[in-house]
Amino acid sequence: MTYVVSRLCIDCLDTKCAEVCPVDCFYEYTGDDKEKNPNMLYINPDECVDCELCEPECPWEAIYPEDALPETFEEDLEINARTVSDPDDFEVVEPEDHDPPTPEQVLENKKRWGLAV
Repeated sequence: MTYVVSRLCIDCLDTKCAEVCPVDCFYEYTGDDKEKNPNMLYINPDECVDCELCEPECPWEAIYPEDALPETFEEDLEINARTVSDPDDFEVVEPEDHDPPTPEQVLENKKRWGLAV
């Protein structure tokens, strides 16, 4: 099993998750097809060691174990796997400081994807 960054991360790019990753398996897309590859972080499934450190650090609650990924985000498995199939279009993310989202922003983002009532 691997961990997956879901599209809840789109336009977030908070790197607290990458800061705690012991194997640097978090990537950002550097290619030209932004429609195919959203502006978000990605986990390389071949490099993820399932340490579970990233999930609680994600302020947007966008990281899931593969077997607990909501149905809404099933295609995110493939999106994250592009770090393996298209490695020249991705690079390891450099952690940066970001202002964390408010609980209201997290809730609104989840509602956007049909995850919160």
